[in-house]
Amino acid sequence: MQIGEAFISSGPNAAHINTVLGERAGPAGTAWATALATPTPGHQRFAVIVRPGVPVQPPTLFVNKATFVSDEHGLLHWGPAQAGVATGVTRAVREGVIADPADLVLVCAVWVNPAADDADAVYRNNAEAAFVALRRGALGEPTATEIDQALPASNPFFTASE
Repeated sequence: MQIGEAFISSGPNAAHINTVLGERAGPAGTAWATALATPTPGHQRFAVIVRPGVPVQPPTLFVNKATFVSDEHGLLHWGPAQAGVATGVTRAVREGVIADPADLVLVCAVWVNPAADDADAVYRNNAEAAFVALRRGALGEPTATEIDQALPASNPFFTASE
């Protein structure tokens, strides 16, 4: 199983993606099917498509991290964020980051800020974040040393003072 993460850009149109790539017959496949079968209010998981009738390979489950706060916010998930994930996953297959998608599934947890206001930026940032997260997962990045060197902990919402 490969686990990846990427945070691309800044501001309301930034993308934060977490990925879990694994075998259909293993824990990742169980998680994929279970998550699809158990939606909760504001969190409607769905299979990512390149276009209607053409699901991305490996089968990719889009899991929204932010509760839909408006129709427009939901449409940013269903539209540009989904298209971005489809593009990033397809690029990862094309470039050999994912060598053989036939027996794999991908769970992709996606953050779209409720304040996002630029569909093209949401698309671009999610495409890059999906690809980078998958590449990092394939490479086992970051290493423990890289994590230690990144301290003190910091994210767009908090920076530790140590």
